[in-house]
Amino acid sequence: MSDAADALVRRIEAIDTVAADNRHRAESFQRMADQIREADGRATSEDGVVTVVATADGAVRSITFSDEVRDVAPMALSATALHTIAKARANAARMQAEIVRGALGDTELLDRVLDSNTTMFGDERPRDPGPAPASRSAQAPSPRHAAHDDEGEFSVFKNNRSAW
Repeated sequence: MSDAADALVRRIEAIDTVAADNRHRAESFQRMADQIREADGRATSEDGVVTVVATADGAVRSITFSDEVRDVAPMALSATALHTIAKARANAARMQAEIVRGALGDTELLDRVLDSNTTMFGDERPRDPGPAPASRSAQAPSPRHAAHDDEGEFSVFKNNRSAW
């Protein structure tokens, strides 16, 4: 073969090698993107009453309550549920960061991925919400007394038509 033909063969082989590397990178990035899309975070409240599975973009995939939920005051349950949702979101964001870090290492690209989440979803990166809300006994509701219109099928309206 002539020198020109040898150079052409080497050039074609180099192009084939680069093309194979690009295909491999594209497949790796696609796997990483799929893993990021499927990443979710799980959190259980300290008292074990609430368990949440959420995505980093804020979607709640599931929320479950243990049997002890009956012993929790409504205000305390609400605070615990919101806190646990925030923890699950933060865990999902950490999971996404670990997926990127595992695929790319600690790079500037990781920060760009996390920043793009902020841009795409329009809010701050999920953050750990800190300590759990006050215990359920500290937030027990005051007992409810029946109002006179709570009695027997609107008896106030039946017996007091002159008020109309």
